[in-house]
Amino acid sequence: MVLLALLTVLTGGLYPLIVTGIARVLFPAEAAGSIVRRDGHAVGSSLIGQSFTDPGHFWSRPSATTPQPYNGSASTGSNLGPLNPALLDAVKARLAALHAADPGNAAPVPADLVTASASGLDPHISLAAAYYQAARVARARGLDVGRVRALIAAHGEGRLLGILGEPRVNVLELNLALDALK
Repeated sequence: MVLLALLTVLTGGLYPLIVTGIARVLFPAEAAGSIVRRDGHAVGSSLIGQSFTDPGHFWSRPSATTPQPYNGSASTGSNLGPLNPALLDAVKARLAALHAADPGNAAPVPADLVTASASGLDPHISLAAAYYQAARVARARGLDVGRVRALIAAHGEGRLLGILGEPRVNVLELNLALDALK
């Protein structure tokens, strides 16, 4: 019984406090949720995706979380296999929405614009997905498409350690930079 109480205090109290304290000293932004602030107000997190539906903003990767998209308390994938008709129906609906928003765009649609990530909370899209949306965003905002493409390039992130993952862009940060162009 004494050992149980001691381990409970150590692993349930002391250890988490120490780890949290170290994290707050070494990684203060990350330990606080990587909150992005503009004009003193929290506008989101650089680690959790957000839903954007306005044609003048870049759209995020679809989220499988429910009841609302990018619900941080419901991180989950859809668990729909490649042969599941529900996955095909969801992809078709997402393709239709992209084509309706930008009917003149004949470029192939990047997969990350029509498929949800494993967590359902992904804050990034591929550079290809951002460039796919550039003409629609430029048209909706009355901007030159070259300027929007340059903004994408300026906010692009490379592979982690030069080899892991794919080049990507954080949608929230890209949209905030787009809003600052005024």
